Amino acid sequence: MNTAILIVAAGRGTRAGGVLPKQWQRLAGKAVARWTIEAMAPFGRLVMVVHPDDREIATEVCAGLDVLLVDGGHERSDSVRLGLEALENEGFDSVLIHDVARCCIPAEVVDNVLVALQNAPCAAPALAVTDALWTGAEGLVTGVRDRAGLYRAQTPQGFHFDAILAAHRAHRLPSADDVEVARAAGLPVSIVPGSERNMKITTPEDFSRASKLLRGDMDVRLGNGYDVHAFEDGDHVILCGVRIPHDRKLKGHSDADVAMHAVTDALYGAMAEGDIGRHFPPSDPQWKGAASEIFLKHAVDLARANGFTISNIDVTIICERPKVGPHAAEMTQEMARIMGLDATRISVKATTSERLGFTGREEGIAAIATATLVAS
Repeated sequence: MNTAILIVAAGRGTRAGGVLPKQWQRLAGKAVARWTIEAMAPFGRLVMVVHPDDREIATEVCAGLDVLLVDGGHERSDSVRLGLEALENEGFDSVLIHDVARCCIPAEVVDNVLVALQNAPCAAPALAVTDALWTGAEGLVTGVRDRAGLYRAQTPQGFHFDAILAAHRAHRLPSADDVEVARAAGLPVSIVPGSERNMKITTPEDFSRASKLLRGDMDVRLGNGYDVHAFEDGDHVILCGVRIPHDRKLKGHSDADVAMHAVTDALYGAMAEGDIGRHFPPSDPQWKGAASEIFLKHAVDLARANGFTISNIDVTIICERPKVGPHAAEMTQEMARIMGLDATRISVKATTSERLGFTGREEGIAAIATATLVAS
């Protein structure tokens, strides 16, 4: 099915506290809305309905992602209808309508809805009520209610596109959610399993709970790498994959890219996978004169195969000459290309050893690198 994802983010969220509406507040390093967008992005075309006053901040939060922003209406149902109408002629078979404040949405809940939509016009996740239910007034219990057949509704709620658009156009009254609108139009709604993780941020206390869910038991690995190569006769050096004119070159079995070797070893170190020599023995003639890009790509591919995301790389080159500064930007871009990372996640810098030691005597170049890996 050709699916659109409509994220409802036009509310003010005053119960959550804070200067900004809750969807724009920071949570575990990102805006709430950014977490939601990133979680839903793999499932279809993204559309987010926002308050007209929030256009600027919404654009910032969505930077780098393909998200269509649509101005919302006075009521939630108005906002959903406007979002659907913005997609009306785009050829979508189905749509998932999701609350922006449900930023901890597990992928399996979305999958449950999409699978159900293959055989039903509407589907929504929910959890059966398991607690006892009371009525109350003035701080006292006034009665009990039978919990049998009661569910806690969640989103995303999925619909065949044309059916829910027609339902919203016909239903111009305020509604709790889109299931209410669908049922008012006579559409049957299938219940699929929800998740306790799929909480909705409503109060200030919810931010703490959501932060713990998003961060989880994070597996963060740090690795460091250090490498040294001596000079020999030549006319250039290669640092971070960039050829730099110099009156000597670096001596090594491969192309002697000391900086790239340090980064490669930092990646291997973060995974407890030894060093370059373990994977590419210098005794093996096939690696003589090899481009260090081969080694770095192997380390990057190994990290991803083991379920890690490369968070950032920091490499410092230690030498008197050549001057690294004029080439640092090009080095960063080349490393980003090889590693498949955004250049903002890679730092390339240099320092001298104040004329001390072998680097100070210009006998060679050293490099030290740190890599941060996060389990996906």
